[in-house]
Amino acid sequence: MRKAKINEARRCPICGKSESQVNAGRNRSGTQRCFCNECKKYYTLEPKTREYSEEIRQQAMKTYYTGVSGRGVGKIFSMSKANVYNWIKKNDTDSERRTYIRAR
Repeated sequence: MRKAKINEARRCPICGKSESQVNAGRNRSGTQRCFCNECKKYYTLEPKTREYSEEIRQQAMKTYYTGVSGRGVGKIFSMSKANVYNWIKKNDTDSERRTYIRAR
């Protein structure tokens, strides 16, 4: 059986205990997973965000509205063209489109 190390930096987000925390491998993105022997729950120490920042989204949409294709925007920003099309579809309002076109 694995021994629990006491590390004050490692604290269970569910029960708040810092003792009885055991390493439990890594997740797909490579960050450390832990197991709490007190509440019997798994958790990730410092989970990575898997989304683009709002600034990148705005730049991609602005580039799209200036006349670059969705595929072109995807290549410029090294992302999937589906991301660009989904953001456009989600935030598609006539006023937004007009402000981007006027800004040129």
